[in-house]
Amino acid sequence: MQHVLVWASAVAETEPVKNPLLPEIYDIVWSIVPFSIVLFFFWKVILPRMQETLDARAEKIEGGIAQAESAQKEAAEALEKYNQLLAEARAEASDIKEKARAEGAIILAELKDQASTDAAAITAKAHQTIEAERLAAIQSLRSEVGQLALDLAGRVIGDQVKDSKSSAAIVDRFLSDIEKNEKSK
Repeated sequence: MQHVLVWASAVAETEPVKNPLLPEIYDIVWSIVPFSIVLFFFWKVILPRMQETLDARAEKIEGGIAQAESAQKEAAEALEKYNQLLAEARAEASDIKEKARAEGAIILAELKDQASTDAAAITAKAHQTIEAERLAAIQSLRSEVGQLALDLAGRVIGDQVKDSKSSAAIVDRFLSDIEKNEKSK
């Protein structure tokens, strides 16, 4: 056994020590050939197709962004138009309110004038009625007071006063004396 160990150590001393991580030269050469074929296939077939797909996606995304920007501009224009229409509608509503208020004030003034005219007419009619009733009452009172005065004068004198002209003159004088007394108070 000692003999085997000597031989193994002699062999180990004569052969150079190899790095176990480095492959042999023939392995490197035979690995480059399939790698070159795969690289060529990838470069000529796969990479252009991937580039086309990426370009199509980029165009689609850019188109979507352009559409979104266009839609956003349209929405902004629609919002501006809506705000403008809303402002016009508010102004129109305000004008309508003001016109309605003005018309209401005119109608109210007309109704007040008409009510004042009607009230004045009713008051004038009531004054006329009252004046007519007052004159009728005065006339009635004159005749009654005159008759009473004649009856009283007849009792005082003892004879009835029969002359209507003289009795009317006496009654008128008596009543005018009463009116003078009332006015002087």
